[in-house]
Amino acid sequence: MSTEFKLPNLGENIAGGDIVHVLVTPGMTVASGTPLLEVETNKAVVEVPAESSMTIQEVMVKPGQHVTVGQVMFVITAGEAVAATVAPGVTMAPEPVVSVPAETSKAPESPPIKPAVTASLPAPEALPPVRPNAMPVPAAPSVRREARELGIDIRAVQGTGPGGRIGIGDVRAHVKSLNQGRMTASGMSGGVHDGRVPMHVQLPDFSRVGPVRREKMKAVRRSTASHMAATWNTVPQVTCHDKADITRLESLRQRYAPQIQKQGGKLSVTAIVLKVIATALKIFPQFNASVDMATEEIIYKQFVHVGVAVDTPRGLIVPVIRDVDQKNITQLAVALATMSATARAGKTPLEEMQGGCFTLSNLGGIGGTGFTPIINYPEVAILGMAKGVVEAVHIDGGFQPRLMLPLSLSFDHRIIDGADGARFMRFICEALEEPLLLSLMG
Repeated sequence: MSTEFKLPNLGENIAGGDIVHVLVTPGMTVASGTPLLEVETNKAVVEVPAESSMTIQEVMVKPGQHVTVGQVMFVITAGEAVAATVAPGVTMAPEPVVSVPAETSKAPESPPIKPAVTASLPAPEALPPVRPNAMPVPAAPSVRREARELGIDIRAVQGTGPGGRIGIGDVRAHVKSLNQGRMTASGMSGGVHDGRVPMHVQLPDFSRVGPVRREKMKAVRRSTASHMAATWNTVPQVTCHDKADITRLESLRQRYAPQIQKQGGKLSVTAIVLKVIATALKIFPQFNASVDMATEEIIYKQFVHVGVAVDTPRGLIVPVIRDVDQKNITQLAVALATMSATARAGKTPLEEMQGGCFTLSNLGGIGGTGFTPIINYPEVAILGMAKGVVEAVHIDGGFQPRLMLPLSLSFDHRIIDGADGARFMRFICEALEEPLLLSLMG
């Protein structure tokens, strides 16, 4: 008998959202807990699972469509046999699993672990065995994508969710175990050896000292913390610093800013730097790459998609501008304005937060003389911009006031040497100092 599957409650004070992905097609038979939709709300991207086993007869929605709670999503036949879909003993979780864009999915809650400094770390041979190929893996598409980006076989990950369901936290815990196993094999066991704090540390009871207030992390903050910690523990990162004299560039920017504003954009230094980055990535292809340690290969990307960190009320997110090398500065300025407004409104689609090759982070609007940005894994480099300051610069035997822009480049030392990092940074600076260089080299 045919019935209707309606959009369930997505959370407190959430009336609906936009369809990001439809994960099923007519004729598919799915098990209870199988993700059916990804819906972007004003808080996060929510995976809507099947409440029971069912067969999809008709799909009533499509990506990009705005839907509300209680609206019909599918026409289904409930209670169909799904023996071929779920392996014996595996039960999918019926509740929605929240995943936040960009590498920003909700990790499962786990109890604090008290690390023993003298405890030896697990050896590689003690890691969990890989599931047989025939056994379905209970993991959401976002979790599978995270595993692929980290170079991990999802079948080897042990899930801590209901029925063995695998979450983002399980994938990253698996990566951490692999890294610890390698350190043990290299004679580096013995707890925290590099001064970094483990992800789960039993804190002292601060209330014994004075009043405290506890507040749950929001989804974006929790996911950012998990992703940054995984990157910090995986990537050997080096940062080099330099300054670009943008005195001439600033004069040109102010001159042409009204022209760009008429077309709906803002001629910012960020838009100009995006174009410089696109040219630099063509000249230095090792910065437009990812490392696959599982196969011991370097993946060189033949496209130029650049992420731009945006400060939003929900936290930091990194939307991606595609084909930056094929856009002029005016088009990039318009794209930046649109992207920033969408991000701050909490309406950035999931697909616009994926596929980046390189990231740009600009704190110049806030202040500061410089910072050390953390690489947005699986990318291999990120450029940080601080606030431009007028400084006295010695030129032709005398000091002149020049507007200097502090830049910081962090890169993955596994595939990028320090000399290459310095050359990349010098190109960025010289292109900003001499705008004609873009036309000559781009």
